[in-house]
Order: sequence, then structure tokens, then C-alpha cells
Amino acid sequence: MHLRRRVIFSGLPRKVFGSWEIGIVGEDDGGKLFTPEEYEEYKKKVLPMRLQNRLFVSWRSPAGMDCKLVGPETLCFCTHRYKQHKTDFETIPQQRPISLPCQVSGCPCRAYLYIPLNGARPVRCRCKHFANQHSAAPGFLCNACSQCSGFHSCFTCACGQPAYAHDTVVETKQERLAQGKPVGQDVPCAAMGGLTGFSSLAEGYMRLDDSGIGAPSVEFLDSPVTAMDHPFLKAFQASSSSSPETLTDVGTSSQVSSLKRPEEDDMAFFERRYQERIKMEKAAKQKGKAPLPSSTKPS
Repeated sequence: MHLRRRVIFSGLPRKVFGSWEIGIVGEDDGGKLFTPEEYEEYKKKVLPMRLQNRLFVSWRSPAGMDCKLVGPETLCFCTHRYKQHKTDFETIPQQRPISLPCQVSGCPCRAYLYIPLNGARPVRCRCKHFANQHSAAPGFLCNACSQCSGFHSCFTCACGQPAYAHDTVVETKQERLAQGKPVGQDVPCAAMGGLTGFSSLAEGYMRLDDSGIGAPSVEFLDSPVTAMDHPFLKAFQASSSSSPETLTDVGTSSQVSSLKRPEEDDMAFFERRYQERIKMEKAAKQKGKAPLPSSTKPS
């Protein structure tokens, strides 16, 4: 079994299990490790091109939200990964949309096309067959039946829109900036697609940046806390307006007490919680041993 350690760091010593620079090389070495001289020559050619001509790939809803940001391992309709498509260009093509053909030998895919998953399986077409049962050639005809006129999925995305209403968008850094969408930092790694940070791995409706649902409005953030809000939010509001010792509501006081205070380190927090538990146990014991009324005392 061919083992390779794929990490994104460069300039580190070459180890037994492969090269540290594999995040930069990607699939360009054909599975054979570059020599140091070949790697240095490769970097001189490829790194400036990637830093200047990076393409951002996303699966966009009709509302303009990037429901999925495509990364190196994201599957295409042709069942091959994004990193197996053409992602590096010395000169960015002028035609739109930009096509990223698959580079796997024999694959008929002419342009990267994201297809969502339903759990671990590809979504179904209206002909009831899975996406991987269709041809990756233009037209996307079904290989399992003759009635299908082309792949068309009614699968509903988390944004509420059907899959067929979404588009796989390939755009430049300038085009993305013009829409106010994040572009992150310029990186030399291969096939980064639309990934700009850890938040890029989340679904669009969970991303609180301009590529997702966006940050909450000021009106929403300034709105009063109601009984329908999360207990943590209600406890935080109580702690900001009153100290735990002055709260009369036992449930809220307990929630506030369990929160770590800004001035506390870990040991102080655990000690305070321990002392509170000891006091509660003593109070419970004293309540259980309350003196009997005088009328019931034995004579």
C-alpha cells in the first residue's frame, strides 16, 4: 500500500512516509515523489500562478448564498474529486462560465459540477436513479433507463431551495470581492476551491459571513430576551443585570453560577463550584434534620 503523508507545510525536512510539501504538489507528481531539485523548480513555476490566478468554486442558491464551498476532496458529478480536475491556469479564461474539466483518463466530464449528498449517498434523479448512475458527459443521461432526458433532482437543500435551482459557480478573486464575499488569504496549496477557513466547511445557512446566511442584524442582536430564547441566553442576561447572590429565581441562579466569570481562572472556578456544592449538601442535610414541633415531642 502506497503511504504518503499529506500536509500543507513546506520547507520542512523530508520524512520516511513522503514529502511535507504534498499540499502544494497535489496530484501533479503523478504519485512519484519529486526530488528536491524538481520540487524547487515546480514551486518557481506553480506558486506565482496559484497566488495570482486562484479560482473560487461554490454551489450557490438562487438567493446568492454559497450553500457549499468546494474543497480539494469535494466530489464532482463524475464521481471524481475537485483536486482531480484542472484547477491551475497560467491565464484565467475569458469565457464564462469557466470550465474545469476532469483530468482522470477516460472521464467524459468537461466541467466540474457539484452534486449534493443525501447522507452518504448521492441524490436521486426524477427517474428514481442515483446521480452516479448517470453519464458524466454533457446531457447527463441515465445509464439505467431510457426514459430519463437528463439528470434533474428535486432534492431540497438546507436553504429550502431544490438542488436543480442551484448553480456551480467558478469565479475569480476579483469577481468574488465585487460581490462582497470573503476570499481569505492567498495560499499556494493545490485545489483549494472556495475554502478560506474552518467556517467554510459548514453549511451555508450556518456560516455567519457573507458567503453564508450572514451576520444577524443589529435589530436582532439588540432585541430583548424572551421566554422563548435559549436558557444560556436568559442566564447571561440575568448575570449582566444582577449578581448570582441577589437572584431570587433558583433555576436562573443555578444557571448563572455554573458560568465561568471573566476574572476567574480554571482552579478558582472549580473551587467555587465545589464550595457551592458542599453548601448545598449541608443545607439539604439540615433541612432533613429539622427539629420536631413542641406538640409532637415525646414527654
